[in-house]
Amino acid sequence: MPVGLTRDAGWEIGVSKTLPLPVAAVWDFLVSPGGLALWLGPGASLPPAGDPALRSLRPRDRVRLSYGGTVLQVTVSPAGDGRTVLRFHQEHLADAEERERRRAHWKAVTAEIARTLAP
Repeated sequence: MPVGLTRDAGWEIGVSKTLPLPVAAVWDFLVSPGGLALWLGPGASLPPAGDPALRSLRPRDRVRLSYGGTVLQVTVSPAGDGRTVLRFHQEHLADAEERERRRAHWKAVTAEIARTLAP
């Protein structure tokens, strides 16, 4: 089976970055209007509770969304010494080419979040 292709989730991609900030600071930014604009697009907001697009939400841990025919999960987890691992994981992608486009996209998003949050 090719890299990135799974039996259950089809084509998928994951991108992660360790940031020199505590989980609360990273999470609070991600769900702020400015943070949401970086990873969901300008003017975006999280779907309200009960909306089928919001698959799960565990504050300061993860959010899982239906996202353009795919499933997108964003997680934050402690990395020790007050650092946080930020992860974007997207599954049910159309093919290997979409996987590579999404990899480039999430790497760029992660880099922009890191630049924005840099001390």
